[in-house]
Amino acid sequence: MASGKFIIKDSKKEFSTIYYRFKQGAKFDCSLSTKIQVPKDRWSKTKEEILKTKKVDYKLLNEKLRNLDTHVKKEFENAKLEAAIVDSKWLKRKLAFILNHEDNEYQENEKLYLTNFIDKYIEDSKTRKTRDGKSIKEKTRQHYRSTKNKIIDFEKYKGQRVLLKKIDLSFHSDFIIFLETEHMLGNKTIGGYIDDIKLFCRNAKRQDISVHKDVESRDFFSPDNDTVDTYLNDDEINKIYNQNLKHDHLKNARDWFIIGLRTGLRVSDLLKLKKKNIDDGFINWKTKKTDFPVIIPIHPQVEEILKSRDGDFPREISDQKFNDYIKKVSKKAGIDEIIEGAKRVMVEKKNDKGEVVDILSRKRKDKYPKYELISSHICRRSFATNLYGKIDSLTIMKITGHKTETEFLKYIKITPREYAEKLKQFWNRTTIK
Repeated sequence: MASGKFIIKDSKKEFSTIYYRFKQGAKFDCSLSTKIQVPKDRWSKTKEEILKTKKVDYKLLNEKLRNLDTHVKKEFENAKLEAAIVDSKWLKRKLAFILNHEDNEYQENEKLYLTNFIDKYIEDSKTRKTRDGKSIKEKTRQHYRSTKNKIIDFEKYKGQRVLLKKIDLSFHSDFIIFLETEHMLGNKTIGGYIDDIKLFCRNAKRQDISVHKDVESRDFFSPDNDTVDTYLNDDEINKIYNQNLKHDHLKNARDWFIIGLRTGLRVSDLLKLKKKNIDDGFINWKTKKTDFPVIIPIHPQVEEILKSRDGDFPREISDQKFNDYIKKVSKKAGIDEIIEGAKRVMVEKKNDKGEVVDILSRKRKDKYPKYELISSHICRRSFATNLYGKIDSLTIMKITGHKTETEFLKYIKITPREYAEKLKQFWNRTTIK
């Protein structure tokens, strides 16, 4: 099987030339200059790309290197079909053709190739506004970059670049299978990447760029979340609240946990609360993710925690330690029912020979003791679920930050049995005997 590799021969110079080595076993092995220069100490041997630098347009040059590798491999496959002679002269002709044409074609490529379009979309997003006039968050742009990186990996895997006009149902199926088998990702994560691709295609279409009609098909779906999220009911929360803990670090985490469960705040907001955020029996906060101001009445359990701490919140703690400690607290409180859910585990990726080639951190669906599935995300979910049906949904949504009831109802984790119990209780209260 033919393979291509980028190398530099002298890394001590201020600028070094990048060479392309193309080989097929013992039949063919040739290295030629790409005429692309890399600054000293800015070449990644493992990634085979130019690292971030102000001395050259590293993004453009890395794109050219990827294009070169893809095109040479594609031409090689064509040459085999045509029984053409593949030697150093053949490789030199291909490199010259690709490098001479790519500079003139780069802007045009933004209308042809998905990764080029994503680059431009990310750059434009720095000045783009949302419908409500807000700037695009850096976290959102980072997800766009992550999607682009997955597309690049897919292109390397397939040996050809992804054209905007070729993003059809065949691509959709191949890309999902690639992410499932090669990256071992779950449906929720894959769905996020598909959502981004659909977004890019819609925007390309608005710019009169040719996009395949399959993108608008119902079959071009974003996989749903295949995990079973859990929540803590009021009885379980009370067990945690009343748990007698000896270690101060667990008491501190437990108090933050109760505050999170009784306010519904995301951990990024929760752990930043200060005494100044308390005003006449309410907590005032502007959420980090939505930039939306919320006012939350102080729950009696939260009030007792604040009183025990002279009116202040628990001391600061990192997200990671918070997640570690609340699992321990929940275990001590006896939250150990075996339930179905998903937690992050280390997974071995093996090749066709059964050899381990990588170890990845992935979520795995199975049955676990409930405390093992507890993390900071359970606070907001438990808050919403426990109040649902007791007060109107709009009031809960104003605190949780859900913009639509459809989105909110997907977040509620009441089981069918619990719905049935609620109906039974209603009938018992209202039926005339």
